[in-house]
Amino acid sequence: MVDDSYKTVKQVAEGYYTEKRSRFISYAIPVRTVEEVKEQLDKYRKQYYDARHVCWAYMLGPERLTFRANDDGEPSSTAGKPILGQINSNGLTDILIVVIRYFGGIELGTSGLIVAYRTAAAEAIAAAEIEERTVDEDITIAFEYPYLNGIMRIVKEENPVIVSQKFEMDCEITLRIRKGEAERLKARLLKVESAYIPRTEF
Repeated sequence: MVDDSYKTVKQVAEGYYTEKRSRFISYAIPVRTVEEVKEQLDKYRKQYYDARHVCWAYMLGPERLTFRANDDGEPSSTAGKPILGQINSNGLTDILIVVIRYFGGIELGTSGLIVAYRTAAAEAIAAAEIEERTVDEDITIAFEYPYLNGIMRIVKEENPVIVSQKFEMDCEITLRIRKGEAERLKARLLKVESAYIPRTEF
């Protein structure tokens, strides 16, 4: 079974939590790249320039292998790690969670901070609309014009996205389909006489 789907947040969502007069404002933000993460962090740091701490964690990619967490001056592992823990426990990726803290004058202690950052992150996720996305694969196939009808019949039945197509004496079509269905589509297309898939494509 190919794991070809993942969960992420559809759009920015906001959460809020207070503890002993400290205010925690949290955001769950959809991101795709480390560059986007940096842009978003710059934006929130500027927006909340007067906050004591801007802590965060992110997870990227369908395989959920790219991630980082940052305590931004809070005691080690009391902020970024609990935020990342909420991303993990909800099985999310392509997400950045930022938690902004305005200090209320009363120390929360290590366990209090962990609970506060975890709860603030959870509030942002709870406010978010979660959506499932598929991991897709592109397949390019070249064939002679007489086989066009046979190829297009399979395309109609399997219903992949047509990325590009060229129908002349030598035809070429690029299709995008969910990863778990790609092998079946390739096998069916290859059965159409004279069709071949350029090996460079996969």
